[in-house]
Amino acid sequence: MARALYIHWPFCLSKCPYCDFNSHVRAAVDADEWRAALLADMRHEAELAGGEKLTSIFFGGGTPSLMPPALVGALLDEAQRLWGFAPGIEITLEANPTSIEAGNFAALAGAGINRVSLGIQALEDEALHFLGREHSVPEALRALEIAQTQFARVSFDLIYARPNQTDAAWFAELERALALGTEHLSLYQLTIEPGTRFATEVRRGAFTPLDEEAAARLFAATRARMAEAGLPAYEVSNHAHLGCESAHNLAYWHYRDFVGIGPGAHGRRGGVATVRHRKPENFLGAIERNGQGIVEERPLPASEQFEEAVMMGLRLNEGIDPDALAVRLGVNAGDHLSSSRVALFEREGLLATDGARIALTEDGMLLLDRIAAEILTPSPAEAPA
Repeated sequence: MARALYIHWPFCLSKCPYCDFNSHVRAAVDADEWRAALLADMRHEAELAGGEKLTSIFFGGGTPSLMPPALVGALLDEAQRLWGFAPGIEITLEANPTSIEAGNFAALAGAGINRVSLGIQALEDEALHFLGREHSVPEALRALEIAQTQFARVSFDLIYARPNQTDAAWFAELERALALGTEHLSLYQLTIEPGTRFATEVRRGAFTPLDEEAAARLFAATRARMAEAGLPAYEVSNHAHLGCESAHNLAYWHYRDFVGIGPGAHGRRGGVATVRHRKPENFLGAIERNGQGIVEERPLPASEQFEEAVMMGLRLNEGIDPDALAVRLGVNAGDHLSSSRVALFEREGLLATDGARIALTEDGMLLLDRIAAEILTPSPAEAPA
């Protein structure tokens, strides 16, 4: 049953050079057309994944703070009618800190948003220019100030390990961020994603990414400083005061069902993976033809669900309980998880076990993808006959 709802708004004022998300720049957006389309997509999912109240809603993008507040309110009203809201529901909207969007914060709060995630990305104007952002540092700080008066909960993002960034420069920026007093910070290392403008620029030699050793040093020192400041990492890149973690993101990392509507949105309901059309025009066409925007709907074998759950859960500092996951998903954990490799990584100080739980150590977090892939490959002696 669905407990979390994700709504994707695919439009941006401009495409950031590092971004590989499903975002599009359009000269005009018909809010009424999108209201009808997103409501239809939502109703389709509710017919298949109803029956349990929502604990979280997340408006992502794109730039959802460009949505008319009346549209946000209409979507929330319909979600409440279709599913109902659990007590204390978290309703998050991603926002860019431009003055235009900050001007909508009061209306968005009135529509029902109670948590905002601001894409500040840097506290240096030169870095913002490099990252292709539309705002300045003073504008971002003003938007944050407004957000803290309008929303019960506020988080913001920063991108570090930028080209030529020194340890001293990053930690001065981090101290400034901590002084702003939010309950949650998302700190992402700059990653050069295939197909982005940055990937093209790196290939052409326009700039050189920070080397891996320096990036790893910054990652470890950042996590240590955040823990010292009372916002420890609870996931690879996310830090929060105790009790202020993102409920919506935890639904993903705990591998719970979630509904995903809107262009390019992914979802999981009852062992079925859903994917919506990415291109806005294709999504609207599918809504017109079929009353929903799905381009792919695929039952996931229990073994694949277990592997996804392990990959997601290892992102968390708390790690996973493989046996509990196996019971929930109806598989034998030993058929999919290599006990010998778990033991090897534990001896190497990359994994830690506590009873039935397995978690990455601080050193292991740097090798998350490799470790997850290797422990999900049982050796021939361990593989089922």
